[in-house]
Amino acid sequence: MINRQFRQRLGAFAAVSSLALIAACTQQETTNTADTTTESSAQSEPTVADAQAFIEEVEKFYREFGEYSARVAWVNATYINYDTDWLNTQVSTEGTEAGVKFANQAKRFNDLELPAEMRRKIEIIKLGLNLPAPERPGAAKELSEINTRMASTYATGKIELDGEQVSRVDLEEMMGNIRDPERLQEIWVKWREIPVAQNENGTTMKEDYAAMAAIANEGARELGFDDVGTMWRARYDLPPAEFAAETDRLWGQVKPLYDELHCHVRAKLNETYGDDVVPLDQPIRADLLGNMWAQSWGNIYDLVAPGDADPGYDLTALLKNNGYDAVKMVETGEAFFSSLGFEPLPETFWERSQITKPADREVACHASAWNLDGQDDIRIKMCTKVNADDFQTVHHELGHNYYQRAYKDQSPIFQGGANGGFHEAIGDMVALSITPDYLQQLGLIDQTPDASKDVGLLMAQALEKVAFEPFGLLMDKWRWQVFSGELTPETYNQGWWDLREEYQGIRPPVERSADYFDAGGKYHIPNNVSYTRYFIAHILQFQFHKAACELAGWEGPLHRCSIYGSEAVGEKFNAMLEMGQSKPWPEALEAFTGTREMDGSAMVEYFAPLMEYLQEQNEGRSCGW
Repeated sequence: MINRQFRQRLGAFAAVSSLALIAACTQQETTNTADTTTESSAQSEPTVADAQAFIEEVEKFYREFGEYSARVAWVNATYINYDTDWLNTQVSTEGTEAGVKFANQAKRFNDLELPAEMRRKIEIIKLGLNLPAPERPGAAKELSEINTRMASTYATGKIELDGEQVSRVDLEEMMGNIRDPERLQEIWVKWREIPVAQNENGTTMKEDYAAMAAIANEGARELGFDDVGTMWRARYDLPPAEFAAETDRLWGQVKPLYDELHCHVRAKLNETYGDDVVPLDQPIRADLLGNMWAQSWGNIYDLVAPGDADPGYDLTALLKNNGYDAVKMVETGEAFFSSLGFEPLPETFWERSQITKPADREVACHASAWNLDGQDDIRIKMCTKVNADDFQTVHHELGHNYYQRAYKDQSPIFQGGANGGFHEAIGDMVALSITPDYLQQLGLIDQTPDASKDVGLLMAQALEKVAFEPFGLLMDKWRWQVFSGELTPETYNQGWWDLREEYQGIRPPVERSADYFDAGGKYHIPNNVSYTRYFIAHILQFQFHKAACELAGWEGPLHRCSIYGSEAVGEKFNAMLEMGQSKPWPEALEAFTGTREMDGSAMVEYFAPLMEYLQEQNEGRSCGW
C-alpha cells in the first residue's frame, strides 16, 4: 500500500497529493496563507484569476508542508514512542486545519466557469480531505489526537501467549502455520481484545472510533456532503450512488468464481477438522482460513490444493536456499522494473528505506511505500521476511514507488493514482508475472512445470486474489453504514458480522457481543484507510495484465504470461503512470488498455482452468451458506 499515514495525518490534502511532498512550513505561515485568501475572497465575487491564485497557494502549501509532514510521519512510523506520537499529532492538527480551510475556500468557485484543468484541481482540493474536521476551534486537534491514538494502539498491540507477549507480526505468521483449531481460536479472540481495552487516555478504540466518525461527519457536512462515506465515494469521478453500483457490478462478475472456491475450501476443511468444527451447511469459521482476518487464504493451500498439482517447488524454500535476504528480494523487484525500461531506484532509496524490522524499537511493520518530497525521495517501509508472500509484497510496494516517481512532474494536486485502485494495482500487475517462467529466468528453478500443474498454481493465486474480493468490498460498505448512521456503536459489531457472512460466507469462532469492536482488529479501520481501492485494484491488476500480455505479443493462457523484459509494455505503461491524477480515471485506463470501463472478465479468464476444476469438484456438494 501507499503510505496512508501521511495522508491521514495531513487529513485535508494528503489523499490528494499522494505523497507528493515537500519542505517545511510553520503553522503561522499556514494560518497566514489561509487567512489572507479568506480575507481577499470576501471582498468580491470570485474570478478565474482568483481561482488560479488560490490553486497556486494550495500547490505551494502542498510542496512545503507536505515534506515536513511526511518526514514527521516517517519518523513516527519507524520510531514509535510518546514523543513521535506527540509530534505527529501536532503536525496532523496543523495540516488538517489548513486543509479544512482550503476545502471550504474551494467551495467559492463551485458556480464559476473554469478551464477543465482548473475545475479538476478545485474538485480534488475539496475531495482530498480524508477525515474532514469541522472549522470550529479545537475540532482538528481533537480529531488528530483520536487518530494518532487509534493508530498507535493498533501498531503496538500485543497479546499474551504462554506467558509471553507476542506482537501482531508474529501472530499473523502463527495464524498461517497453526492447524490446531483451539489454538487458532485463542489467538483470534485475544487479538480482538485490543480494540476494546482501555488505552492510556482511558478510552477504547471503539469509543474513539465513534467520536472520530461524529467529528468527521460534521466536517463532511460543512463541505456539502451527506457524510464521510458519500465524500469517499465521490472521489471516483462518478456520482457516489453510481460508484457504489459500479462496485456491485464488478463484484457480480467475479462472485460465481468466489462461490465455487468457497464451496471447495469448506469441503476440504471439513475433511481436515470434521463436522463439529466445519459444518457443511454453515459459513466457515474465520480463524481456520490461515489469516488473522480471513481476507486471503493462501496459507491453507496445503489443505485444499489438488492432490496431483504440486508444481514441484516451494518459492519460500527456493529463496532461502539460494541465499536471498531481504535486500536481495528488493533488488530482484527493482530488476523487474528495470527490465521494462524504468530507471533504477535512487541511492537514497537504499539508504533511507526500512527494509527489515529494527531490533531496538517499536515500528509500524505494515508494508507501505513512501515518497517524502514529491520527487525522488522514494522509500519502502517493511519488516521483510524471506518468504513467498513478502517476495510478492516487495513487487507491490515498488509499484507504488515507480508510480510516484512517474508523476513527479505533475502539479502536487495531481500527484496521485488515477483512482485509488490504480495505485494498488500497479505492483500487483507486475507480481502476476512471477510465473514459473520468470523464476526460471532468475535461476531459482531449472525447468517450468507442465500445464498439468497449472490448477495448483491457480489455486494458490485464487486463495489470495479471489478470496480477497468480498472482504475488499465489505470493509468500506461497513464504514459507509457507520458514517451514514445506519450502524451505531451498539450495532457496529453485529453489522460487521452481518456483512462478513453475507459477502464472505464466514463466521466468528465464538459468539461476539455488541461490546466488541472486531472491525478495529484490522489495520485499515483504526488508521482510516479507505479499502475500496483494494477491491478495485484486484479487478484492475488482471485487466492491466491482460492488456500488457497482448501488447507483449503473448498468445498462451493468460495465467502463464510474464511481461518480464518487455520494454514495449514498460513504455506504454509509464505513459499511463505519468498522467497521475491529472485526468479522470477512464482516460488513464483507456491509455493503457484501450477501454474506459473497469472489467472483471480478465480475472475470470485468468482463473478459467481453475473454475472448471472447482465445478467438477463441487458436483454433488451442497454449496452456499
